[in-house]
Amino acid sequence: MSQNNGNLPIITGIQQVGIGVADAKEAWAWYRKFFKMDVPVFEDAATANLMTKYTSGKAQERYAILALNMQGGGGFEIWQYTKKTPIALGFEMGLGDLGIFAVKIRTKDIQKTYDFFVKEGVEILSKPVKSPCGRSHFYVKDPYGNIFEMIESNSWFKLNQDNTGGVAGVTIGVRDIEKALKLYQGILGYTSIKSDQTDTFEDLVQLPGGKEKFRRVLINRLENRVGAFSRLLCKTEIELFELKDKEPKKIFADRDWGDLGFIHVCFDVTGMKQLEKKCEQAGFPFTVDSSNSFDMGKAAGHFSYCEDPDGTLIEFVETHKIPIMEKWGWFYSLKQRKAEKPLPNWMFSLMSLNRKK
Repeated sequence: MSQNNGNLPIITGIQQVGIGVADAKEAWAWYRKFFKMDVPVFEDAATANLMTKYTSGKAQERYAILALNMQGGGGFEIWQYTKKTPIALGFEMGLGDLGIFAVKIRTKDIQKTYDFFVKEGVEILSKPVKSPCGRSHFYVKDPYGNIFEMIESNSWFKLNQDNTGGVAGVTIGVRDIEKALKLYQGILGYTSIKSDQTDTFEDLVQLPGGKEKFRRVLINRLENRVGAFSRLLCKTEIELFELKDKEPKKIFADRDWGDLGFIHVCFDVTGMKQLEKKCEQAGFPFTVDSSNSFDMGKAAGHFSYCEDPDGTLIEFVETHKIPIMEKWGWFYSLKQRKAEKPLPNWMFSLMSLNRKK
């Protein structure tokens, strides 16, 4: 562990978003084609023994794939029950419902990306338009009902010919933005407010529930990122929506973590014990804590969960070991590294050799 305990905890950014699907391999093929999430960090089958608080008291067997886009940004943890049929949302999710409504994906050229999706027959929910912060964006839906927002970005790790990068942020419905900001600003450090408006919004009208009146707050982080994965994960943002004239529904009410949809947003951290204390003091105690190392075959570390004020699951992962060249059995331990120091670019370049078409 780092010697710089006075600087801990460090929250580098969004490591991944968990996506519950019925067939992980099929979903990953789609995400590889359209979002270039094509570098696997791990593929693993195991029993989620620590998650029984969120799986109706029963440890569920699961298969999961953590995949990254090496242009930069967070990844996808594609998650599938292997002994249970996952439950779909029983109503049409609307913007402002409680939970993760959409995942933001970074793109270099919004029009080129839009044209590619149209050509390939992806379900398009809106055309490229400007958001309140002045940036072009549009929304799409995957074959499994999950909504993604494509946003113009200038934050990248290593550019290639692909249209898209990794996760750039999440859109979350909350009941009370001021209460939610105590977590998203106070703990996660997204203290910079890019826009804060209460109105109806022309750029949202084509979305489910998008014609409602919202308070809409877009937040990001101003400080320079530090930590092992700080270069790879790039800048991220969180957009909060609070319905003003309608009662929101909870997206995962009466369903389990791992059922269909966006099951959590995960942040890369260093200093889990310090973070646990900080969360406890702020009123967001850990609800799950692996305490020691978990081992997923190709990656190992320490994970925990807390909840936002409306029950949206926030995961934290402190990575202890990563695969560099799996076929050579080469893994790298992060335990003795200086907490703030980013991993060298060449290491991620080697990881990219594991890319799967």
